[in-house]
Amino acid sequence: MKPPDAADHDDRHRLDKWLWHVRLFKTRSLAAEAVSGGKVKLDDERVKPAHAVRRGQLVSVTLRERAIELEVIDLPPRRGPAAQAQACYAETAASAERSARHHEQRRLAALVRPQPDHRPDKRERRQLDRLRRQQG
Repeated sequence: MKPPDAADHDDRHRLDKWLWHVRLFKTRSLAAEAVSGGKVKLDDERVKPAHAVRRGQLVSVTLRERAIELEVIDLPPRRGPAAQAQACYAETAASAERSARHHEQRRLAALVRPQPDHRPDKRERRQLDRLRRQQG
């Protein structure tokens, strides 16, 4: 039989640990840095990495230039496979729409950007560097 306070720990996790378990960050220390830096909010509030996260709460995460909102569905006991990790959260409808728009914009930007046939050699790379310095 579990001790009485062990049941309380089954329904909550540290925020940085949950972010790492669901594979939003590669390491737990990166997750903790993001939470401390204000890149992660829990129910629209800035919290510390050790703050408890529970099922049903909303987690807002800013990854590079993309912001996503997730609803906590499950609290995994360990960092498992990606499919299992993705089952632990659901992206909100508004966030999914923003993500789709963002992916479409990136796809269109990639079509406009020139794609060379080969990697630049040393001479071409120096010319590109010179051109970038003149423009910037």
